[in-house]
Amino acid sequence: MSLKPTKKPLPEQFIKIESLLPTEVSQGGLNLTIRYEFSQSPFGKIMIASTSKGICYLAFDDESFGALNDIKLKFPKAIFLPQSSPFHQPALSIFDYPLDIPSTLNLHVKGTVFQLHVWRQLLKIPFGQVSSYQQLAQRINLPKASRAVGNAIGKNPVAFLIPCHRVIQSSGRLGGYMWGITRKSQILSWEKTTYEMML
Repeated sequence: MSLKPTKKPLPEQFIKIESLLPTEVSQGGLNLTIRYEFSQSPFGKIMIASTSKGICYLAFDDESFGALNDIKLKFPKAIFLPQSSPFHQPALSIFDYPLDIPSTLNLHVKGTVFQLHVWRQLLKIPFGQVSSYQQLAQRINLPKASRAVGNAIGKNPVAFLIPCHRVIQSSGRLGGYMWGITRKSQILSWEKTTYEMML
């Protein structure tokens, strides 16, 4: 059964993606100050981090993942401060959707032009629904680029907010997920249930 439209604003409608400057990328985050903190979500422990312009990283932080080490590898010359940022709480409030919705949520991320294009397309997959890798490739007018799309999705630096979990295989199987298939299934079930309660 297809999901009906809802009058309640959806989280992705408030998310804006901005790319780091080429110099910030090439210089390994030199002159960037990144604030980070750990928190709990309905789907496990997470680490969230931001620059002065927005959220640059969010990851589920299982012991085997090592989120802090991962982001330091991405920005080896940045200054890291273990403290909260005005961007963090609005981002974390999305886990309380539909009770709490931020006005605007800015993401400030590192990615290639192609990756950014794919990530922006992910925001167009409605809350509570899914798309296949092939469908996503068709939407960006590259129908034979399913593998490249999948690789770009796998490089997503902002879990949950950029909803890579909403992409599944054409067969209906869940496919891969950096933070585990079980967690992906849990998130999709939660989104679908939450959405249907709003209809």
